Amino acid sequence: MDTAATTQSDDDLMSVYLRHWKALCAHLRKRTGSQELAEDALQETWLRLAGMKGDAAAIHDHHAFILRVAGNIAIDLVRRERRHTAHCVSDETLLAAVADNMPSPEVCVIDRDQLRLLALALARLPAKPRAALLLSRCDGLSHREIGARLKVSESMVAKYLGQALRHCRDHYRHQP
Repeated sequence: MDTAATTQSDDDLMSVYLRHWKALCAHLRKRTGSQELAEDALQETWLRLAGMKGDAAAIHDHHAFILRVAGNIAIDLVRRERRHTAHCVSDETLLAAVADNMPSPEVCVIDRDQLRLLALALARLPAKPRAALLLSRCDGLSHREIGARLKVSESMVAKYLGQALRHCRDHYRHQP
């Protein structure tokens, strides 16, 4: 007789689960924010309830018990999912790590052409304006330091730099 009562309790628990499956799925979907996690939680709940055997006889409110079990399983699944995604590398991160940062052949050709034009412009500059520009832009020297090297005043350095920059600008403007 005790075995028949246990089977009845098991059937009641499983039948309550089946009757409330749709509402339980909606509840878990809201709780987890994911249809997949909700379905996984439902499947795990079914397995856990099926494995209870005689323990179901002590349960007074089957619906509340099923909600509690499913909710706890859902929480565990969400936590597991968060841990998993925290350790995963995104596709964008992976592609950025693998991406070739070398310039394309077109960019290399354009840059080489620009460098050639700059070299031509600099070659056509008088010596002191060219030296002032190179010392300023390439070596990062101040007007005072450039003036000391070229043995001219700081105001003359400023004039040389202006002359050199205007010359380079005009040279680039007149190129095809």
